[in-house]
Amino acid sequence: MSVAEIVERAGSTASRAMARRRLPEPVAAPRLDRVGVSWLPATAPALRGVALQRADEVLSGQWRIFSRLMGLGFPPEWNRNPDKAVLLPLTEGKLMSFRATAVVGDIKYLRELNRHRELVVLAQAWQITGRERYLDGIASLLESWFAQCPHPRGPNWSSAMEAGIRLINWAIVWQLIGGMQSPLFERPVGKVLRTDWLGSIWQHAEFIRGFRSRDSATSHPLIGELAGLFVAGATWPQWREAQTWRRVGRDGLEREVLRQTTADGVHKEQATGYQQFVWDFLLFAGLAARGTGKPFSETYWRRMEAMLEYVAGIMDSGGQVPLFGDSDDSVVSGLSISAGGCLFQSQLATGAMLFGNPSLARKAGVLDPRTMWLLGADVCTGFDRLLLQRAPATRRMDFPEGGVFVLGSNLDSPDEFRVVADAGPLGPGGVAAHSHADALSFTLSVAGRQFLIDPGTGTYHGPGKWRHGFRGSAMHNTLVLGGEDQAVSGGRFMWLRRFRTSVLERESSPGTERLLAEHDGYRRLPGKPVHRRSWHLDKRAGCLTVQDQVFATTSQNVTLYWHFSEDCNVTCTPEGLSVSSGPICLDMILPEGGDVSVLHGSEVPLAGWVSRGYDHVEPSTTVVWRGSVMSGESLETVFRRL
Repeated sequence: MSVAEIVERAGSTASRAMARRRLPEPVAAPRLDRVGVSWLPATAPALRGVALQRADEVLSGQWRIFSRLMGLGFPPEWNRNPDKAVLLPLTEGKLMSFRATAVVGDIKYLRELNRHRELVVLAQAWQITGRERYLDGIASLLESWFAQCPHPRGPNWSSAMEAGIRLINWAIVWQLIGGMQSPLFERPVGKVLRTDWLGSIWQHAEFIRGFRSRDSATSHPLIGELAGLFVAGATWPQWREAQTWRRVGRDGLEREVLRQTTADGVHKEQATGYQQFVWDFLLFAGLAARGTGKPFSETYWRRMEAMLEYVAGIMDSGGQVPLFGDSDDSVVSGLSISAGGCLFQSQLATGAMLFGNPSLARKAGVLDPRTMWLLGADVCTGFDRLLLQRAPATRRMDFPEGGVFVLGSNLDSPDEFRVVADAGPLGPGGVAAHSHADALSFTLSVAGRQFLIDPGTGTYHGPGKWRHGFRGSAMHNTLVLGGEDQAVSGGRFMWLRRFRTSVLERESSPGTERLLAEHDGYRRLPGKPVHRRSWHLDKRAGCLTVQDQVFATTSQNVTLYWHFSEDCNVTCTPEGLSVSSGPICLDMILPEGGDVSVLHGSEVPLAGWVSRGYDHVEPSTTVVWRGSVMSGESLETVFRRL
């Protein structure tokens, strides 16, 4: 067995041993006279988004799973994986394995269905219209889920984080429909539903408490589990255990927000998709804590604000964020899917109001429906006041602890030129599961249009060549030696040998921006090579010069990869290449000598693809330069706006 398999099997064995020792406990009887806190506004905002459209889709049996609209029925079969339509057995949840994707399908599809975000949409629709069919829909979905997914059996009792997400969505639904006194519970059958629902809430919270991730695992699932546990304790104090849920959740989140994010706001998994995911977990727990009258610390909220300032820094004037690291389109709450629009911009708008931050307001641009559902309709006036302060939308450009740097001119204007350079580490200690081998890669956007992109993720559990290809060095705008990745992979979610990056110089002046950095990921190869890259931006000329050097004891065969947006048209010219996106054009001058290839939707080699959504790829264009260099020889690539 490989080291990766040994580690994975050891972890699985430990989890299974715990599951055998931990027998299901009888559900504790709730105290119905105890009322939980309300941490959402009492009434629906005037700006409602697409909640009604989504709600009617659900009632008609249409479910949005990743990029697909799937007819799964109403209610659906909760244990049937929409991927491959496989019905999974009701065996002990913590003993189940989902590695055999050819048999069970990609488990992420099943988990998306069972996060119960659609129940939030139905609750919103009921608040907007008062129509009973939406309440009846919630009842039907809950009753069917309790019947089909008995604790602790089946795939929906295999993950503590998934239990946490369900609890957060259930807490939102609970408040939107009126809590303990909801019309849903007025009739005798409704009282039975309430009893069953409260029983499942207790089982979910105790499941998380018993099976939450190890504290040593610096990754987002632990934050999701702790957030779900705290939200449950604040929303449903009907049991004596709720006090423990709140305490464990609060203490854990106060610790993890500092341990898993850098002081300059970068989540240490180095994945922008999970940056968004984690921030929402922290948000819902933070709002619930405020509702209890015992808010989280100022340090907690300041770190959340720093996370948004990082997003504002890397977001271009078109509202696009680089696809650094893994992304599986994870969304915590149904409030997000019903609002439409960009999740990052929604978070910026929410953060602008939470922190009174005019820069975040200007970066968000508009107040979105989700923010109103979260904070109330009266935030509109406050948001407008923040916009009038005319603060810079990009307040920070350097995130040295996180290893990300922004070089640009005319930022947040129609003439913007923005480079986002990744000079950060591979990821947190351990396996760096969701990081990519992308040292010294970067993105480039001009006038709000993407030119050089990070192609994204592709898939987790699909064909291995797509998983390994999208996380490998060749699918990033960087230099590759000997066809090898900068880090050594140990499996789909593991890096065995890592790289270290070092920032050597950073200069900024009214006319120029410069960054110089290097990494040691290739020192394992003959000649012990080190890759060094410099970025030099002439702001007035709109010209970016990228210089690559390899320092080694022998000559090296190198490949430079340049991945362009699917909206770009790349053509050859006598001087090099011309790249256009709509009315915006760039000249690209490649290093002298070497061989040049322009690839579009190529599978061998894997290049010319972009993945904007999980398990979905489409053709784009990749420019490849191959050659040989001596130690210290400079390769210069120039991008000049016309």
